[in-house]
Amino acid sequence: MELKLSENALKVLERRYLKKDEQGKVIETPEGLFHRVAHAIAIADKAYGKVEYEVKTLEDAFYRIITALEFLPNSPCLMNAGKELGQLSACFVLPIDDSMESIFESLKATAMIHKSGGGTGFSFSRLRPKSAVVKTTGGVASGPVSFMKVYDAATEAVKQGGTRRGANMGILRVDHPDILEFIRCKESDKHITNFNISVAITEDFMKKLQKGEDYDLIDPRSHKATGRLNTKDVFELIVKQAHKNGEPGIVFIDRMNEFNPTPKLGNYESTNPCGEQVLLPYESCDLGSINLAAFSKNTGGKPDIDWDRLKTVTHLAVHFLDNLIDVNKFPLPEIEKATKQTRKIGLGVMGWASLLILLGIPYNSDEAVALAEKVMSFILDEATKKSLELGRHKGVFPAFKGSIYDKKDNTTRMRNATLTTIAPTGTISIIAGPCSSGIEPLFAISYYRNVMDNDKLVEVDPLFEKIAKERGFYSRKLMEKIAETASLRDIEGIPEDVKRVFVTSHDISPEWHVRMQAAFQKYVNNATSKTINFPNEATIEDVRKSYILAYELGCKGITIYRDKSREEQVLNVGTPGSHKAEQKASEPKKEIVPRPRPEVIIGTTTKVSTGCGNLYITINVDENGKPFELFTQMGKAGGCAASQLEAIGRLVSLGFRSGIEVKAIIEQLRNIRCPSPSWEKGQRIFSCADAIARVVEKRLVNIQPQEVGVEAAGQIPMKHSHEDEGKEIGDSGSRGDIVGVCPDCGGALRHEEGCVKCHACGYSKC
Repeated sequence: MELKLSENALKVLERRYLKKDEQGKVIETPEGLFHRVAHAIAIADKAYGKVEYEVKTLEDAFYRIITALEFLPNSPCLMNAGKELGQLSACFVLPIDDSMESIFESLKATAMIHKSGGGTGFSFSRLRPKSAVVKTTGGVASGPVSFMKVYDAATEAVKQGGTRRGANMGILRVDHPDILEFIRCKESDKHITNFNISVAITEDFMKKLQKGEDYDLIDPRSHKATGRLNTKDVFELIVKQAHKNGEPGIVFIDRMNEFNPTPKLGNYESTNPCGEQVLLPYESCDLGSINLAAFSKNTGGKPDIDWDRLKTVTHLAVHFLDNLIDVNKFPLPEIEKATKQTRKIGLGVMGWASLLILLGIPYNSDEAVALAEKVMSFILDEATKKSLELGRHKGVFPAFKGSIYDKKDNTTRMRNATLTTIAPTGTISIIAGPCSSGIEPLFAISYYRNVMDNDKLVEVDPLFEKIAKERGFYSRKLMEKIAETASLRDIEGIPEDVKRVFVTSHDISPEWHVRMQAAFQKYVNNATSKTINFPNEATIEDVRKSYILAYELGCKGITIYRDKSREEQVLNVGTPGSHKAEQKASEPKKEIVPRPRPEVIIGTTTKVSTGCGNLYITINVDENGKPFELFTQMGKAGGCAASQLEAIGRLVSLGFRSGIEVKAIIEQLRNIRCPSPSWEKGQRIFSCADAIARVVEKRLVNIQPQEVGVEAAGQIPMKHSHEDEGKEIGDSGSRGDIVGVCPDCGGALRHEEGCVKCHACGYSKC
């Protein structure tokens, strides 16, 4: 079969998946990669008595469905199958017990997992609360959030071999005494950046919430009540924080345990980083996704789904994922033991929005929701049949006795404790393209991509471009116009039936997002990764209603994102400044005008040792004590370094004089890293920018104005007043769910499936 890959798919494969030599040169073709993966997974059947030609037949079948882009396994499998590392799982959950030994044993395991390309989930609910007495030392405990920060710092230090970034899920039960601190712990987008966080909500909490009653906070060591909070107050705080920046999410932990197939092994406490794979301590799970867009067919002029082919691919995918467990090289023996005890797999889907477009069905319709149930129930049913077949030939999973499948009639002798999961499909959906991510709607119809020399290239959804050309309304000018907006709704020249089908995430109300998630969840053993998108103007009440609806419709968790709610959201789908047209005509335009410089101004100079030498930082305040300007001078700097410091000083001064909040300036500069970090009075100074942030915080935030004094001796010459610098603050606007700049290619990062992803190069961070 001829392998047809898009330009984007080839770029992603070359950057992240294809084998490279010691000099970083690609030495593998895409066909070679898929042969490597198919062979490495099929060979597992040898251990179950299959002869050479049977294994080769299975390998060929695996290769066909992968090269046809009908099914793709998770990224660690594509990267590592048939190679020395051999770690093929994406999801891990590690236990954290209330002892230093357990906390740091799991931290070490986390580093090993991240190094091998996996993501980790933790429940911090067993840890004693902040300020609890530590009997062995006589001191007090620092609490779950402090240890989350330790794990976050360790994750930052591990680069996963340059292929996948570390990602974590931190979960705390709603009845833990430190729950309020936990809910607020990511109030700033700059804190605990390598974690997604979710509150584990209990059934008791939800029942009391309906009546607005108080509930008990339970000490995890004594299991006794230590206080009470009002359910409504806590829930409103969760909703408020999620409205602010998308976190925390919610997992309905008792509902997850209701579907625990092996309750005798223990209760679920946590999930993987994106919340879709709930696991017992030390379990891992291998994931794969069927590309639904590849199964549309035309029957008598009417679009339909190729159900026979979908059945065949589902059976092969289950066989593939089960074999993967046997050939996997696990990071720890405890993980291998726990994983093989239950043999959980997570078969999911991608290309759902693409399939709906091919069938002419709007995403936000009852027809789409009904079809979602039909498709996922079909996949689960066929996956179950295949797992039963494998159970008969290869044996049931070892923890079968006492599981929900352990029945006397022997008709449910399953090979795998779980079968289905809807996972994020960031890079593999690019490889399978044109293919939408997971079960998400399209993020945009047309958008700009920056290429070399600052040229702009218009990218158009392939299905839309095909229909536009077939129906005669395609033009480059129209595509550019679409790229400048968030929707087709107000674009003239596009037929209404096309607008109805080509809806984007922000055309769709949050209710439809939740209903779609719930429809798939009905037939998913584990959970479903889905972002519930909100427009920027959505209210806290809108978010609250969606959380309640998710509970009422049977979802196992929910993650929301309100457009433009994160500070990093600096790019746009349209042209720079295009968001200005969104302003209401009646809304007065607000201008930011820097304050004029007084004749006399006073300040302080602080000396900081950096990796580049001694840096002198002068902060001046006006007659009212408000910060006004910042100057820097490096003892040995010159050339580019001096000019960069001068630029930072001018921009910070402009921020001071324009009334920008000091904390916002600090957060933009803090933890920026350079190749030459240093230590200053027990603190790590990552760069000159980081040093400036720390001095600004020390001088303007952490002490009273009258306490400010000159720390370094000598006078620092003030070369510039910045009086005339930066009188206009430009803005590039923002649109859609873009949340930042890709660190690999400079493209747009978008918030999808609980992750930030770059559609240009395949970078993702969950």
